[in-house]
This record gives sequence, C-alpha cells and structure tokens, in this order.
Amino acid sequence: MTKANKVLFITQEITPYVSESEMANVGRHLPQAIQEKGREIRTFMPKWGNVNERRNQLHEVIRLSGMNLIIDDTDHPLIIKVASIQSARMQVYFIDNDDYFQNRLQTADENGVEYEDNGSRAIFYARGVLETVKKLRWCPDIIHCHGWMTALAPLYIKKAYKDEPSFRNSKVIFSLYEDDFKNTLESNFASNLMLKGVAKKDLTALKPPTTYTSLCKLAVDFADGVVQNSQNVDQAVIDHARSIGKPVLSYQEPAIYADACNEFYDLVWDSSANNK
Repeated sequence: MTKANKVLFITQEITPYVSESEMANVGRHLPQAIQEKGREIRTFMPKWGNVNERRNQLHEVIRLSGMNLIIDDTDHPLIIKVASIQSARMQVYFIDNDDYFQNRLQTADENGVEYEDNGSRAIFYARGVLETVKKLRWCPDIIHCHGWMTALAPLYIKKAYKDEPSFRNSKVIFSLYEDDFKNTLESNFASNLMLKGVAKKDLTALKPPTTYTSLCKLAVDFADGVVQNSQNVDQAVIDHARSIGKPVLSYQEPAIYADACNEFYDLVWDSSANNK
C-alpha cells in the first residue's frame, strides 16, 4: 500500500486561538499527532475576530498576502497571517479579511445570532486556503476538512482547481461534527460560489434555500472519504455518504481517533489510486 505523506488540514477552529470545543481540540491535537507519525503537515483556520493576535503572536506573511478574491462582484483582499504552537512544533496559517473576519466573532455574534453572510465567508475561506497553498507550491496528498465552514473545499479542489499542480492528485476527506448552523445561507449563495470549472449540475445538492444538511451533502459529493467526528451528527449526511459509496470512518473515541485517522488516510489514498 502506498502512503500519503503530506496532509493539509483545513479547519474551522483550533485551540488555543479560540475557546475549547470538540472541533477546536481536534484542530489542535490531530495535526500534531499526524506530524509525529512522520507525515508533513500544513494547517489553516479563519482569523476570527476573537483571535487575540498579540497574545498568540500572529504576524502577516507579506509574500502570501495581497490577492483579491471576487465574491458577488466585490473585491475582497486576502490577508495571510501565521503563528506557531511551539510545544507542538506546528505552524498555523490564518485566512483574514477586514469585511469577513476582523471585529467579528466566529459563525455567530455575541448574542448567538448567526451572521447573514456566513455563506460568503465560507466561500472566501475555502478559496483563500487553496490560493495560499498554490503560492506555497506545496502538493498535499490528503486534504482533511473539519467543520461546515470548510464544506466548499472538496467542490473547489475537484472542479475549479483540479488541474492545479498542488491539487491534481489530492484526496479530500470531510469531517462531520455536531456543530451546525440553524438558518439558511444567503439566497445568492449558489451563484456566488461559482468559479470556472464549477457547473450548475455540480450543485444538485444545493436546492434553495441552502441548509446545513444540503451544504454538507455537497461536501460529501466531492470528498473521497468522510469522517464522523462527533457521536451525534446529521444522520442524513452519513446515510448520503454511504448511499453513494464513499468510505466512512465511524465515530472513534478520542484515545484512538488519531490512529484511526492515520489509517483512514492511507485507505482513502490507496483506494482512490486503485480506482484511477
């Protein structure tokens, strides 16, 4: 069996940059565990407004910043920052933008009200990560996406970026958590996410209005494998993954989770290679 040596983590939350949660703890400890098993890693998260830049010693990477991403006919500057978790010998790249992330919390405000442009924020985040990886000239074998804010990455990797050297051979895994959103995304979400290489027929899962379930089903459609990261998840999404033949890693207890993911990476990498 061949081995996937480079793993890209596209993550919604990482502690200590945001408060501890199931997802934030996975975002912190899984990349370290995979790195300690001998794989090369890169890790990304959004630069949420509640990330303390001074305390966590974030600094802008000028050579990676400066690109504009157009969403809904508006230019949005892409700013890349980086910080290090010294105890893990791990760098974290942050995707930042004044409109989408600065002075705003994560997916909901201080009163728990979800931001009305969360769909556009997800588009910006996914595209921002992929453009930055291109600039790094790094070619991940496995791309592991954590949380619904990363759900567009599988579509973009398989369609809009499929001919890019960085992603041409990448296999994508989508992790499903209990964390969800309650409202629907913007009415123009499907049109805003369109890029060259993405066709309307690719978005059959996104029958308007876009719900959490339909967004996650879209991620599953273009992923090479699915991980059930929480004990309680949207069962319709897991059922959808199994119905279309996607490998699914069922919920694993924290003590064995990293080992199970490590094995799952090679299973997905090898099965996908055999299906070429």
